[in-house]
Amino acid sequence: MNFLTIPAVAGLAMIGMGAATLPAMAEAAQTPTISVTGKGTANVAPDMAIISMGVTKEAETAREALNANTEAMKKVLEEMQNAGIEARDLQTSDFSIQPQYVYPNNNNGEQKPRISGYIVRNSLTVRVRDLEKVGDVLDASVSLGVNDGGNLVFTNDKPDEIVNQARSKAVKDAMAKAKTLADAAGVTLGAIKTISEQAHNDIPRPMAKMRTMEMAVGSAPVPIAAGENSYDVTVNVTFEIVQ
Repeated sequence: MNFLTIPAVAGLAMIGMGAATLPAMAEAAQTPTISVTGKGTANVAPDMAIISMGVTKEAETAREALNANTEAMKKVLEEMQNAGIEARDLQTSDFSIQPQYVYPNNNNGEQKPRISGYIVRNSLTVRVRDLEKVGDVLDASVSLGVNDGGNLVFTNDKPDEIVNQARSKAVKDAMAKAKTLADAAGVTLGAIKTISEQAHNDIPRPMAKMRTMEMAVGSAPVPIAAGENSYDVTVNVTFEIVQ
């Protein structure tokens, strides 16, 4: 009789212990929290410009259009090298040969589109590491045949340090917001449960369009104002609330 009751008692004891731990587990899983978003911005002068420039040529045949485009782009590349732009900072970003069509209408009696000519486009991305040369590069490129405007972006070659400053500001901003919320609610902040940074691609603000400067091209270099770049970082932080 005793051998049968001992396991039963032990089983009941274990069930009782398990039941006792359930409220504690539920309480731990429901720890109150405060979640905030912090934002940080850091400014720095740019040290590099990225220029996108293109040459577009049109002719009756693809060969004629390609020859004209090749000649113009060759002069542009030579001028970039003469200006001290290294080969690593010159990259073809786009190239295309496209037919031009004349579409039929009721007046000419044609039944289907026909090719009237070809357009060849060749785009070049140039990294200018000496900002004093940006105006000269723009002026020379347009004079040598660049007729398809792109973008002029002032950026930073190695923005890690300035981005880290923005991160630090974002975290401090999040902590200040959390403390304000906690004080208003009459509670105390506990440990940080999670902290994450929203994805960003290190692209600074602002941008300047090359097309807005083509009107100034002439005998003098294009006037350029580099200004400052702003790098933005956003973080999400969750704090425990101390009971």
